[in-house]
Amino acid sequence: MAISDIAQYAHLSPADIEALGADLDEIRRDIETSRGQRDAAYIHRTIAFQRALEVGSRLLLGVSPSWVGWAVGTVTLALAKSVENMEIGHNVGHGQWDWMNDPEIHSNTWEWDMAGVSSQWRYAHNYRHHVFTNVLEMDDDLGFGFMRVTRDQPWQPRHLLQPIRNVLLAITFEWGIALHDLRAVQTQASTTPRTTHLRNALLRKTARQAVKDYLVFPALSGRRWRRTLIANTTANVLRNLWAYMVIFCGHFPDGAEKFTAAVVEDESKAEWYLRQMLGTANFDAGPALAFWSGNLCYQIEHHLFPDLPSNRYAEIAERVRALCNDYDLPYTSGSLVRQFWLTMRTLHKLALPDRVLSATPNDAPETASERKFFDTALAPAPVAADGSSRRSGLRTALRNRATKAPERTKRARKMSISAA
Repeated sequence: MAISDIAQYAHLSPADIEALGADLDEIRRDIETSRGQRDAAYIHRTIAFQRALEVGSRLLLGVSPSWVGWAVGTVTLALAKSVENMEIGHNVGHGQWDWMNDPEIHSNTWEWDMAGVSSQWRYAHNYRHHVFTNVLEMDDDLGFGFMRVTRDQPWQPRHLLQPIRNVLLAITFEWGIALHDLRAVQTQASTTPRTTHLRNALLRKTARQAVKDYLVFPALSGRRWRRTLIANTTANVLRNLWAYMVIFCGHFPDGAEKFTAAVVEDESKAEWYLRQMLGTANFDAGPALAFWSGNLCYQIEHHLFPDLPSNRYAEIAERVRALCNDYDLPYTSGSLVRQFWLTMRTLHKLALPDRVLSATPNDAPETASERKFFDTALAPAPVAADGSSRRSGLRTALRNRATKAPERTKRARKMSISAA
């Protein structure tokens, strides 16, 4: 089930974990000291491109007489909304561009084009999720409060409806996130007037979004108002489906581990780094797919450095992958199709009670813990065809893994010192 001892699970000593933390701190320093005009130009260019794409799509929807033009305009509008939400709004909200001191592109001033309130999202996402990533009963994004994504969450009869609720969440993702964020900020609000203020802020924001997309733009289209209304609705649904896929593929495929609350007690920065590496997953993407996903195909790197510019994640990923190899740590990644399939398999499988599932809580593919090593060691040893026990091979493999990472680390650090 959930990991309760990260060091034991990763087979790293305290010294190894601190060394890993120092290596990741070095990556952060390198990116921070090299930020400059190239990065500023990137975000300005991205904003200009997104706005031009949206204007172009709306003009096409307004003037094209054919359904082909309508379809192209709708898809490009969905792409523009996706870029605004993910590569711009999400990353600006993380403070990735605060170093520019530009009031137009600052985490405290940017309000994105979706139902949720940015300030409420920043608390629920930047704090509750990123600080306590995949920690049971602390990370509100672990199943978003109603999806069962690990066997550590007790099965209830309501989970039988999980496949249907999952589809509804995907279609209405922006609205689900908005309500999720409101619940998070209301939980930490100390007074009733404060919770009322937060609720009213969300109502005002959702009203503005609904009026803009479903009243103003259709009204501006005159006799084409029905086509515009359907196009806006379709574009929002397409954006919701894409955002849902990207986010779920970064957090719920096999290899994105879960943790008990014990891991955050006296957790060092290096241990926090390690938890982010074990608790998230990437999907393979070229430059175009990375851009349309807000560079969240690099979810591991994003969780390690959520406030570093997203256009630098590709180069950061090369160094993080190398560190995973040096420290014998998993670097969970795969094609987008595969990661989505694994995520859907988990969500549909865990809708069922545990008694009808074949794997045990400690060896199920969607989760893992340090206890599976001991469970395997205590189980009756399988006997090979020649009569020999395979248990010794398992112990040898675990022992080798426990010693290989420190040896590799020392060798790698010696090599870097020699090169310097």
